[in-house]
Amino acid sequence: QVQLVESGGGLVQAGGSLRLSCAASGTIFRINAMRWYRQAPEKQRELVATITSNGYSNYADSVKGRFTISRDNAKKTVYLQIDSLKPEDTAVYYCNAGILHRSFSTQVVDYWGQGTQVTVSS
Repeated sequence: QVQLVESGGGLVQAGGSLRLSCAASGTIFRINAMRWYRQAPEKQRELVATITSNGYSNYADSVKGRFTISRDNAKKTVYLQIDSLKPEDTAVYYCNAGILHRSFSTQVVDYWGQGTQVTVSS
């Protein structure tokens, strides 16, 4: 019913920047919090950044000051601006969103994107 499609990953040198995007489509009445996670090889998936429907954001300590999450509610899209990239930022980045399908829906459903690879070379 809902798809989240990420884009913007790639191979960059340390110190570089990337902007990830995640667009939601489908049966959507409202999108609640949107989040970016990442998973490095042989590591657990970790929460990187969260933004609420009214724009309040917070970040993992490891990315504060370098990552910026934003959203465009009209476009149903969340962004992650990544600056001063480090090799340890190498991971698959996933977006996540809590979706209310209809105005009368009582349950918020969690959706995930397919992930986009970010590789940082030293």
